[in-house]
Amino acid sequence: MIDSELSADRIAEITAFVDIQAPPLDGLPTAHFIFGTNQLGPVTDLVADRYRRGLAPLIIVTGGVNRHTGIVEGREFFRALTENGVPTEVIRVEDTSANTWQNVEYAAAHIHEALNLGLKITAISKWFHRRTVHALKTHAPDIGDFHALGWEPEYEGRVVTRRNWTAIPDGRRRIIREWEEVTRRLAEGEIVTLDRGSETWQ
Repeated sequence: MIDSELSADRIAEITAFVDIQAPPLDGLPTAHFIFGTNQLGPVTDLVADRYRRGLAPLIIVTGGVNRHTGIVEGREFFRALTENGVPTEVIRVEDTSANTWQNVEYAAAHIHEALNLGLKITAISKWFHRRTVHALKTHAPDIGDFHALGWEPEYEGRVVTRRNWTAIPDGRRRIIREWEEVTRRLAEGEIVTLDRGSETWQ
């Protein structure tokens, strides 16, 4: 565990490390792979808007029963997206996974469908959920280079951003845990190493 008091340099280092952002080029359609969460609103708004702009011709939603709320995340995403104007035929649903790694494993057929259509993948997850990009490459090694878009979750009634996370105890705890876990898994060879360019993880 790192010290409770973080220097400005260490905060910048951790923020840059966990940040998944690697957006597609403007106007490039990609398959959008949504990692499970019980915070539907920010994700639904982001992805539905991108669908309406012709940027998300295929959407893969994932997630089984959420241990905190009891919702089935994949099904709730399907409902929320269709209510937001996304046609059912655009959406593929994985609704039995229990964690980030299973989100990818159990949606393998949908990932392959997207790749066979010539679409690159764009991961959609919390902006600091770095394990999502490693899960994609580890469990779908033929994915090639891919993109990622991060959204800002809410904890303790406050939106956790790249600028304020150290001031929100639950956000701070989650981000430090993410940094420590991914760093450990990389060191132990449990997950593949990734490099981020200006637009892709590879």
